[in-house]
Amino acid sequence: MKIKLALASILTATLTLFSSVSADAEAAEVSRPKVIFFDVNETLLDLTTMRKSVGEALGGREELLPLWFSTMLHYSLVDTTTGRYHDFADIGVAALMMVAKNNDIELTEAAAREAIVTPLRSIPPHEDVKEGLQSLKDQGIRLISFTNSSNKGVRTQFENAGLTEYFEQRLSVEDIKTYKPTLASYEWALKQAGVKPGEAMMVAAHGWDIAGVKAAGMTGVFVTRPGKTTYPLAIPADKEVATITELAEWVKTLKQ
Repeated sequence: MKIKLALASILTATLTLFSSVSADAEAAEVSRPKVIFFDVNETLLDLTTMRKSVGEALGGREELLPLWFSTMLHYSLVDTTTGRYHDFADIGVAALMMVAKNNDIELTEAAAREAIVTPLRSIPPHEDVKEGLQSLKDQGIRLISFTNSSNKGVRTQFENAGLTEYFEQRLSVEDIKTYKPTLASYEWALKQAGVKPGEAMMVAAHGWDIAGVKAAGMTGVFVTRPGKTTYPLAIPADKEVATITELAEWVKTLKQ
């Protein structure tokens, strides 16, 4: 019995050691990025006001908001896989009308557009965003936004949110008419930035975005905004952070 216990103890210690070494090796693979790409909506911008307006358009049924967003993403990928393209805001309006119809809620296209487009243009950044972005810039890292929203839309959002000065570029899938998380979209973004996958990091608050980022060979950082989680079957994110300021502090520890 004592021999068995001793062997079990040795085995447990060995497995723990290998596990620790493996974790350290995995962490060591993350190097300091030359460029950090940022998703915009929910990652940087707080959609609380838009959620309220969309909830009102759905007759106060705010429990339908996740269904609306997932429907919008679903049909953006339908466009991509069928070789078509519509502005993300237009897909959002169409998705909202679909959700309303399926739940016997009367909603006109004009009312759906008013609920989405108007508040989307002027949503504020999360409280941690500006401080975190400034810290990253001070570290000499290039910052580029990369979004499914239109060029005009994200430009207006950044101007109203006071974020324009932090980014050297704003990239939109509108220019290639292929929505994230298709691998082609990330490959295009990397080409625009002039970097290789291993030299880039992308930060997002959406599990589907991180899934695409990791499949494309980039470092992926997931921001744990309320109600957001990663996709368990995807390649795991390299890091999870609660805020952009936490991200900036972590980046300081990375080596070239």
